[in-house]
Amino acid sequence: MPEIPETLEIHETFEKAETLEKSETLEKIDAFCHVLPRDYAERLFALDGIPAVANLRKRIMNIPALVDLDVRFRQMDEFAGYRQIINLAAPPVEDFGSPALSAEYARIGNDGLAALVAEHPDRFVGFCAAVALNDVDAAVAELDRAVGELGAIGVQIYTHVNGHPLDEQRFEPFWERAAELDLLVQVHPCRNSSWPDYPTEERSRYEIWWTFGWEYDLSAFMARIVFGGVLERHPGLKLLIHHGGSMIPHFSGRVGPGWDQLGSRTPDHQREDVTGYPLTKRPLDYFKMFYADTALFGAPHALRCALEFFGPDRVLFGSDSPYDPEKGPGYIRSGIADLAAMDLTEAERAAVFSGNVRRLAGSRLPAPAAVR
Repeated sequence: MPEIPETLEIHETFEKAETLEKSETLEKIDAFCHVLPRDYAERLFALDGIPAVANLRKRIMNIPALVDLDVRFRQMDEFAGYRQIINLAAPPVEDFGSPALSAEYARIGNDGLAALVAEHPDRFVGFCAAVALNDVDAAVAELDRAVGELGAIGVQIYTHVNGHPLDEQRFEPFWERAAELDLLVQVHPCRNSSWPDYPTEERSRYEIWWTFGWEYDLSAFMARIVFGGVLERHPGLKLLIHHGGSMIPHFSGRVGPGWDQLGSRTPDHQREDVTGYPLTKRPLDYFKMFYADTALFGAPHALRCALEFFGPDRVLFGSDSPYDPEKGPGYIRSGIADLAAMDLTEAERAAVFSGNVRRLAGSRLPAPAAVR
């Protein structure tokens, strides 16, 4: 009967996922998850009249693991050998107001993240710093402080800065410094309901701005980084794209043969729209230079696509915890289950769970022997 092999396969995958969850020898480093240090959260929620903060308060008020470490640690205890690289939960600090205020909150947040890592090294293997890119000079200075004084292993940025794309020339000093420091650069989407789905409307409906808009945001960011020449100028950048590399793996035919024809059908009066930085490779080759995480929320078919596009050496285990329906462990569990369902060698699976992020972060991460 055709149902029997399918049932057996599901059962075997479940058993494999459970084995991976409980494995004491398999190190699992969550390369993309969020937290709010308590002091940062208290100061943040004291801000009045800022829509981004009001939206955050509403969205996280029932997610205690963002702030309550006892809750968070109980959730983490479900998974043997599991630790996290933490960053600040959205929204970006640029949304808080003036460049000076944004920079202040980046400093407060980074101090809080560094303290969490120092106080709980058995839980948090490192942190990615926040920077306020509405003042690029201040962002570079804070990046240097976070890495040099606080021990940050990387930096988290967003797909735009107050609506400005990051291939604008004014952001070049940031890209130069991130490349010089050889940092992991986490890229998080950034969009809200004020970005309508249709030109005739004023707001996005049904949270389309989140479900699909964030993925478009990530993909548009990648495209601007490619065609704006950021990767051409800085090929060593380690850009970790949230949510499995977003749309790019799934539309690689359009990204590849499609963009190979860029400009061939463009009217002369629109040539400026398709003229970018001089590239020395196919657009597709640059897109393969990004890294992706596994935060696909229980969609093994999507993870398989990401692994096939980027390769197992460019995919990092990342959960997006604690934004799952269980408010913490759900996406960790589904991420492990998705990886259990993949046809990977033991070496490839170990690389995705921790080896790749260790290679990218190098000596900034503590030795594996410290794993619980």
